[in-house]
Amino acid sequence: MMSPQWLETATGDVEGAVDEAVKFSDKAWNWFTNVDMWTNVLFAGIRIIVLFIVTRIVIRVVSKVIDKSLERHEQSRINVNSRRLATVGELLRNITSVVCNFVLVLLILSEFNFDLGPLLAGAGVLGLAIGFGAQSLVKDVITGLFIILEDQFAVGDVIQTGTYKGTVELIGLRSTRIVSMNGETHILPNGMISSVTNYSFSNALAMVDLPVQNERTLEETVNLIKQAIVGLQEQNENVIAMPDVLGIQSLNTSEYVIRVVAQCAPNTRAGVERMIMENIKQALEIDEMQKQTLIELAAAEEQKEEA
Repeated sequence: MMSPQWLETATGDVEGAVDEAVKFSDKAWNWFTNVDMWTNVLFAGIRIIVLFIVTRIVIRVVSKVIDKSLERHEQSRINVNSRRLATVGELLRNITSVVCNFVLVLLILSEFNFDLGPLLAGAGVLGLAIGFGAQSLVKDVITGLFIILEDQFAVGDVIQTGTYKGTVELIGLRSTRIVSMNGETHILPNGMISSVTNYSFSNALAMVDLPVQNERTLEETVNLIKQAIVGLQEQNENVIAMPDVLGIQSLNTSEYVIRVVAQCAPNTRAGVERMIMENIKQALEIDEMQKQTLIELAAAEEQKEEA
């Protein structure tokens, strides 16, 4: 038989549970029907949307300003590398986007009543710790920034750093990618790039040394070469100035060497040199054919006279 004391205890527990459930439901109802809270949430959401739209507008406007400024800068210079301006413009646009989005995140957190002071202080301490722990990474990033801002080289330039030579395929804040003439891809940390030779900054000088047998006279050889290189500028748009025959470069008992030079566009030296040699070779072949024809004609005349 149940004791009255146990029944009173069970009844009290049930009533306590019912009271807790009623209190929870009242709290939930008050939370859902709290007009002030939902009004604040609504205005906070509107402010967040407005901040997002304003941030996108600011990024777009600043990007347009950067593009216009670089366009005016490009038009104001005679010899300008458009690839360098494109690289700098892309860097400035990325920095603008990162800064604006970072400010947007901070403003959104402030809308949710986050205390930004400790957050920024913690971010500073974390950045300092990362800086000490990743000094090589920081060095790579800083070097990459100076490479881009100082226009040391740009995408598409032919450079040599150390033993690596090739065309720049990608410039990042941490590393640079170079593709060699043989198709090999070299990925170099920017911190390793201590010195750079850029072959795309100024015009190149094509240089051809032509060995000639001593049996051929100097005047005849020079005239033949000059005839061969006439019209080279029309054949190849990369040739900036008319090629020049400098004269004898070296001399020995069996042959002498004639040097021919031509100013050409950057990174086109090899192609221009090949074209000069092809034209001279064709001129020499034609000259030899003409001489052979004259010899044959003279021999034929002698045979007629003898007959």
